[in-house]
Amino acid sequence: MEVAAQIGQLLNATVSPDSGAVHTATEALDRLSQLPDFPYYLLSISAGGENQGQKIAAATYLKNFTRKNVEWDVSDSKPKVSKEFKDQLLRALLQSDPAVVKVLVEVFRVIVVAEFVKQNWWPELVPDLRAALENSNLISGANSQWNTINALRVLHALVRPFQYFLEATVSKEPVPPQLELIAKDILVPLLTLFHQIVQKALGTHGMADVETENLLLIVSKCMYFTVRSHMPSALVPLLPSFCHDLIGILDSLSFDCVITPDNGYQMRLKTGKRSLRIFCCLITRHRKYSDKLMPDIIKCALNIVKYSKNISKLDFLSERIISLSFDVISHVLETGPGWRLVSPHFSYLLDSAIFPALVMNEKDISEWEEDAEEYIRKNLPSDLEEISGWREDLFTARKSAINLLGVISVSKGPQMGTSTNASSASSKRKKGEKKKRNNQTCSIGELLVLPFLSKFPIPSDANPSQTRIMNDYFGVLMAYAGLLDFLRGREPTHAATLVRSRLLPLYNLSVCPPLVAAANWVLGELASCLPEDMSADVYSSLLKALAMPNSRDTSCYPVRVSAAAAIVALLDNDYPPPEWLPLLQVVIGRIGRNEEENSILFQLLSSVVEAGNENVAVHIPYIISSLVVEISKCMPPGLEPWPQMVESGFAALAVMAQIWESDMSEDLEEKESNQNFLSGQATIGRAFSDLLQQAWLAPMHISDQEDNALPPPSCIDSASTLLRSIMLSVTGSNVILELKVPELLLVWADLIADWHAWEESEDMSVFECIKEVVSLHSKYGLKNFIVGQMPSPPAPPVPKHSVIEGIGTFISEATLQYPSATWRACSCIHLLLHVPSYSSETESVKQSLAAAFCQATFSRFREVKSKPGSLWKPLLLAISSCYLCSPEVVESTLEKDGDGGFETWLAALGLVSTNSFKPGLSRESEIKLIAVALAKVVERLLILGKSGALLRECFTSLMEASARFNEVEEDNDEDGEEDMDDEDDDGEIEDDDDDEDSEDDEHEETEEEFLNRYAEAALALENGSVIEEGDIEDEDQEMDFERGCLEEIDLQEVVTLLVKKYHPIVIERQEAYPPELISRFVECFPQCKIFFQHYSKC
Repeated sequence: MEVAAQIGQLLNATVSPDSGAVHTATEALDRLSQLPDFPYYLLSISAGGENQGQKIAAATYLKNFTRKNVEWDVSDSKPKVSKEFKDQLLRALLQSDPAVVKVLVEVFRVIVVAEFVKQNWWPELVPDLRAALENSNLISGANSQWNTINALRVLHALVRPFQYFLEATVSKEPVPPQLELIAKDILVPLLTLFHQIVQKALGTHGMADVETENLLLIVSKCMYFTVRSHMPSALVPLLPSFCHDLIGILDSLSFDCVITPDNGYQMRLKTGKRSLRIFCCLITRHRKYSDKLMPDIIKCALNIVKYSKNISKLDFLSERIISLSFDVISHVLETGPGWRLVSPHFSYLLDSAIFPALVMNEKDISEWEEDAEEYIRKNLPSDLEEISGWREDLFTARKSAINLLGVISVSKGPQMGTSTNASSASSKRKKGEKKKRNNQTCSIGELLVLPFLSKFPIPSDANPSQTRIMNDYFGVLMAYAGLLDFLRGREPTHAATLVRSRLLPLYNLSVCPPLVAAANWVLGELASCLPEDMSADVYSSLLKALAMPNSRDTSCYPVRVSAAAAIVALLDNDYPPPEWLPLLQVVIGRIGRNEEENSILFQLLSSVVEAGNENVAVHIPYIISSLVVEISKCMPPGLEPWPQMVESGFAALAVMAQIWESDMSEDLEEKESNQNFLSGQATIGRAFSDLLQQAWLAPMHISDQEDNALPPPSCIDSASTLLRSIMLSVTGSNVILELKVPELLLVWADLIADWHAWEESEDMSVFECIKEVVSLHSKYGLKNFIVGQMPSPPAPPVPKHSVIEGIGTFISEATLQYPSATWRACSCIHLLLHVPSYSSETESVKQSLAAAFCQATFSRFREVKSKPGSLWKPLLLAISSCYLCSPEVVESTLEKDGDGGFETWLAALGLVSTNSFKPGLSRESEIKLIAVALAKVVERLLILGKSGALLRECFTSLMEASARFNEVEEDNDEDGEEDMDDEDDDGEIEDDDDDEDSEDDEHEETEEEFLNRYAEAALALENGSVIEEGDIEDEDQEMDFERGCLEEIDLQEVVTLLVKKYHPIVIERQEAYPPELISRFVECFPQCKIFFQHYSKC
């Protein structure tokens, strides 16, 4: 009891306002957590603590303790939680207060996943929970010790993990036996009770009590998670009754705005929302059991969507129910019997449900004026990050109505052809046949939707006061956005006619801004089906909208944002403007005018530059100079975090720098192009240097803590691109001083050394910058690159951090923390160790780097060594590079833990050197590096007098690697000759495959093929054969192993001298080597044949 009391006091301290007391109590609890009975004490306090705060604190600590010891424990050898604790937890859940149960149920969920769902180690759970439900207060009587709602919450946590498929490697996963047991023993009797309660609740006017409504809601949630992926056989007979109960609940809801919602009605609304989600699951996942229920489901949904005219007056939950009802109708229409059930109601739906949801209402106007960002997210969504979002509150009835309209518009009904093969032929048809068939059969879009929308007139300046006309036309524009699939299947003239006659005229009228914003959005949505000859008119209209000023009483911010988003959509769909300069001028001219629009304009500018490529590259120096001026105005003077304007500006500048380098550097052979490039690069370099000096150097000069303070670590990736562009503009030592390259590099190195946000950004540009720094130092010898500057007296004579030390820290962290950075980091390791020239005074820096890199790469290798894969190669190559640099340092580092790390590395090198390893060594530089490293290892072992099995294995690997190097070198020489021959014959070869490919049948992936494909991918992932994130891209890049020491090493000479000097030990005194290997080696190194003569004599 003393321990329990102590834990209780410590838990009380954890909710104290004193941070020191909280820290002390947490440390004490961490020490007590080692006691075997610690979780029992926490559970006891959770159920019967002194006060509510102590109970919740105990439950919270137990939740975290359980996650740490159960969820993070990946071993599956035995149960992790005792039966006694699980029984006590279940009793506590059935008896505790709702606030405590809310936390304890998370403890239960963790244990259930580990010991019931994955391993089925809790066989008593289902019988115990069933008994608890049968004897709970709402079922057996008010005097029961078990709480029915608590028991249902436990059931909810129990079935929730089954909402997803559990065996990803199985294409058709059967219903888990645990879920079948739950359905049979608990859900079946529970649905009988559910039916009785629903009948009773619906038989009374008004709502039932809150507890009963809560019961209905939780049971509905349990059923939703149960059938979301699977269909237990025990539930099939009860589905009709259950669905009709849900329909009864939905029919009891009111959408006429006369009910004042209370807690009970809110729960009824939530149950209705869950009911519709269940219907969606049944229709999309379990057609076999839902087809007979569809008529009643459609009738229910139609009865709800007719209230869409009231959405401006409804609360969020009621509107969400209307939205889901539209979704249910869409899902039904996409099924086989859908046409027969829904087509009789097309006219009714369009006139009385869909269009009323699309017209502009009072809520739209108030959101436009009071919260423009929310208006844009709901009504004008796009791919621009700041104005997109897919939270549930953004799934509006309008969006669902637009989606349903799109499904209706492409509907054509059952085919009336006489051929018995019509249905099979429709599944696979060529593009030409598809277009021909579309032209032959009119869809509902052509027969009903377009005629309906055409009856609404375009607002004009003659009737600007007619609000009804403008509101209705807003709905027409929303409807056009849903016709994308319909218009794609028609001739391009259909879209052209619609845009010319119904959208573009709006830009010449002084109508309300919401219509122009909606027109912008429609143009963006229809980007993929706009004809090229309309490009001038479309871009002229969007540029007019992009520059639309605010009126005296109306903001046009959504108009400008939607115009920017539409232009981005057009560019993404390869729909360029007729001229790029006017577009650039408008965008650049608006940057800096309105703070809230700057980030969007920068995104637009980046898209324009990326899409324009060579068409805009010539303007990039001027654009960059203009942008740097605007960005500098917003740069904070001190060490404060950068505003969004600055961060967005840096990202846009980085894009332009990359486009400039890639496009303008292609034509440098021409003298005029070379001069233009150098002049433009110099302009860009000066602008970037001025900006980075203001961002990095100026704040440090005005800081009181100049020695320790660093500017904010903002935009590291983009800033690295800018810094690299500065270095590319260097043409001499004077330019280095003029642009303050050494000073900028010191700050940059300190920033990346302290950068730990690996999960937030990939920062791949940092590695490109590192390569450029090394190259620049090799040419000009940068100040403070290897050894930092000595501080001025009276400071101690200890040099500050150098550039290479900061880079080294970054590389070590990258290797340890970020898998997709491994290839690039390992390539940089070789550059940093072997390209710079280290003097005797700086040799210690080189050895420190080698030790740090070796430690980081081998630590990462330990994590992946159990599954040979793609990351083996860069890690082993990096360690080999370190070994060539400082063999003693590497040996001591690998052997530091005393677990044979040196031999582990050598064994892995031998495996990678073989032809059987996948992905193996494929490039000359990789094989050469490993062969040279193995030669040095063999020589080191001989010098140290180690001539045992390790020596033999290393020499075997050396022969394998050396032979492979010669073979790959010869193959590459032959490939080079063949490539030259192919280039001579290029003009004589014609490729007719394009015409044939265009005639290939379209193949739409079936559900079975989709599941099979994903099962194969999951199996490959489970077996460790999938290349990790980022490896596919990086593995194709040549790693810079040829630079540095390898350039001057002749592998033939190294191996020959080694064999000649030590052949009595490495050949004659060892066990016989494989004859095939000797044959390959001697063929590649004929000068060494004499040393293997005794093998031929044997």
